[in-house]
Amino acid sequence: MCVFCEIVNGNIPSKKVYEDDMMLAFWDLNPVAPVHILAVPKVHIESVNDINAENSKYVAHIFEKLSEIAKEQGITSYRIINNCGADAGQSVMHLHFHLIGGTKLGEKIL
Repeated sequence: MCVFCEIVNGNIPSKKVYEDDMMLAFWDLNPVAPVHILAVPKVHIESVNDINAENSKYVAHIFEKLSEIAKEQGITSYRIINNCGADAGQSVMHLHFHLIGGTKLGEKIL
């Protein structure tokens, strides 16, 4: 089982920020900014390449909640990042989105 599935199932602890029946959001262990939260669907979707008509509701739900999570963290300016595939930097093969903010972010992504 993947590490994010283990976190979702409660087998690996995390610092939860938000949870409901469709998603879990928790603090990144290696933050790149004062706010660095990971949002994952509670079903295993490997990457953006695996989003389909049956599971896209999880992605929609995550994006509906990300602005609320950002607001609760006191930020209105932030970046949402998704890496798709190993060459793009996806290190955990479970769809996830990075919510990054709390500081001035540069224009460059790389």
